[in-house]
Amino acid sequence: MKKIEKVRYTGLTHTKVNRDPALQRGEHGVVDMKLSTPGGQSYEFIAAELHPTAEQLFAGAWSACWIAALGIAASLKKVALPQDTTVNIQVSIGENGPAWVLGAKFNIRIPGVNQAVAEALAHAAHQICPYSKAVEGNIEVAMDVVTA
Repeated sequence: MKKIEKVRYTGLTHTKVNRDPALQRGEHGVVDMKLSTPGGQSYEFIAAELHPTAEQLFAGAWSACWIAALGIAASLKKVALPQDTTVNIQVSIGENGPAWVLGAKFNIRIPGVNQAVAEALAHAAHQICPYSKAVEGNIEVAMDVVTA
């Protein structure tokens, strides 16, 4: 697996399970997209640019799948996820010598959950999520789990 040496572009997404219809919406020049999982759960990709890049679309699809996998991992371990659990995924495209490669960084927030438990859930979700499985060994993926 080659790592990015020089980042050329990064697409960022923020995914949260929206249980609050009064949640801040996108402003002028951005759109809100509802993403769903095969199980029918709905997630919101809030304030996307009108012409999202491939990196943003990939990160958005990956984040909807991944946060659903986090819910599965939590239920298997009998852990209740807080309502304000979120995942931000940055997918970057860059250079490694003459090659062009992708990389991803996850910023996961699971407030109020023990740090070790939150990290175990994040890693379990990564093993469950089909997008994570598809890129395993092909791109560098970093995870930062925050419980505050």
